[in-house]
Amino acid sequence: MKKKFKTATLCVQAGWKPKNGDPRVLPIVQSTTFKYDNTEEMADLFDLKKEGYFYTRLQNPTNDAVAQKIAALEGGVGAMLTSSGQAANFYAVFNICEAGDHIVTSNEIYGGTYNLFGVTLKKLGIDCTFVNPDASEEEISKAFQPNTKALFGETISNPGCKVLDIEKYARIAHAHGVPLIIDNTFPTPINCRPFEWGADIVTHSTTKYMDGHATQVGGCIVDSGNFDWDSHSYKYPGLTTPDESYHGLTYTKAFGKMAYTTKLVAQLMRDLGSIPSPHNSFLLNLGLETLHLRVARHCENAMKVAEFLSQDDRVAWVNYSGLKDHPDHALAQKYLPNGSCGVLAFGLKGDRETAIRFMDSLRLICIVTHVADARSCVLHPASHTHRQLSDEQLREAGVAPDLIRLSVGIEDVEDILDDLRQALDQL
Repeated sequence: MKKKFKTATLCVQAGWKPKNGDPRVLPIVQSTTFKYDNTEEMADLFDLKKEGYFYTRLQNPTNDAVAQKIAALEGGVGAMLTSSGQAANFYAVFNICEAGDHIVTSNEIYGGTYNLFGVTLKKLGIDCTFVNPDASEEEISKAFQPNTKALFGETISNPGCKVLDIEKYARIAHAHGVPLIIDNTFPTPINCRPFEWGADIVTHSTTKYMDGHATQVGGCIVDSGNFDWDSHSYKYPGLTTPDESYHGLTYTKAFGKMAYTTKLVAQLMRDLGSIPSPHNSFLLNLGLETLHLRVARHCENAMKVAEFLSQDDRVAWVNYSGLKDHPDHALAQKYLPNGSCGVLAFGLKGDRETAIRFMDSLRLICIVTHVADARSCVLHPASHTHRQLSDEQLREAGVAPDLIRLSVGIEDVEDILDDLRQALDQL
């Protein structure tokens, strides 16, 4: 029986399996093309009759090794890297949706994803209904239509830090015969593995904790292999009926549990691109090797920061599910018993200008668009990432005008607290 390694071991050793004489460290295969000795071998690759490499837009050894590592961490059967987290969420939905289809999603999601689903997908003929994640199963079910193809949510919402009830969402999705897609960027598989709670597909912005050092932009889609596409074949003809671009091949018949992932690579990546460079994947792999160490420190520091802010009279509210009085604390204990992430949201007593003045007074903690890397950073979503949204849309997305998103890094926590304290003293 093959030994099942623990998460920390998978972070370090999964994906790249060097053979005798191979480099111990994952190599960067910085090549667009791969040589073959005869035409037939190349033809078999193009027809998906054999596995192998012929053009990096579809597959590359460096990219594939990192994708396999993330699949192992999440407990999935297959994965594909993309050039960004946005691309990952787009591909995850577009792989099973086409013009005339519909999806349902939590309204507490990242602003870029909110815009992707609510604006851009509509231009492609895919409609979207946003729902309050706290609504009852019956109320959320009312948002489903005969042409609904997926339910989407974030394990921990960005930037509101709301914890999703994954089991509830999985029940709703499966009752309507559709897969549940979960963006698991903030907790990472170190703190939550959504497949264990009923999710079917997981996405990541690998730009965040997985990289951990703000050196590359990337995304990943992981398939559990658990959703039975053939049982709902009328909903998913792209997977269950012949693909004429591959001589009538049917993905579910030809690839079984790997059908969804194979279609991602063979059809969407073939036609749309959005691949990461092998060098970016190499950098991502370096981050993954220490993911299990860094996430624990992020959570430890964030908990101390959340407690500090919650006890300061100048702070109006703090959103961090690790706090015992947080509305989502019970959900966090269920889904995230080892900690949530290093990101928290809070508001100051005052107005929008108060938040801006506080942020401008920080010295160690930098104002950046990024989040979830080794360095502490801060952002005012209403002024930055979510500035395209109206006040009503901001509220629908769980973003208050005074919300400050603080990404607590892995520096010494006393230095982080000192910086917050001196900035508060200048209000």
